[in-house]
Amino acid sequence: QAQLVESGGGLVQAGGSLRLSCAASGSIFRFNSMGWYRQAPGKQRELVASIWSGGRNYSDSVKGRFSISRDSAVNMIYLQMNSLKPEDTAVYYCHGRTGSLDFWGQGTQVTVSS
Repeated sequence: QAQLVESGGGLVQAGGSLRLSCAASGSIFRFNSMGWYRQAPGKQRELVASIWSGGRNYSDSVKGRFSISRDSAVNMIYLQMNSLKPEDTAVYYCHGRTGSLDFWGQGTQVTVSS
């Protein structure tokens, strides 16, 4: 079973930046794709960004502000979040998919104050 552990959340003022990290147990290449989702109170979990061997994609709400990357040498993926807005406040989850199996981290809280 793969394990994913997020870190890097916190409280930041609007316009600020945060970098989230996700540590995978074992090689990240076992995953067909990896990414970040978020869930705000009372809302459904939504995809923020994903990365795979062929590229990456972003939701329209974060395009141009967030950047997803990976470092296979240390089995990590990252989410650099710039120009944060109060509406970015949510619990952010690391996700990995291998075949038909989905793996999730425990989540990390990001709070953006206005």
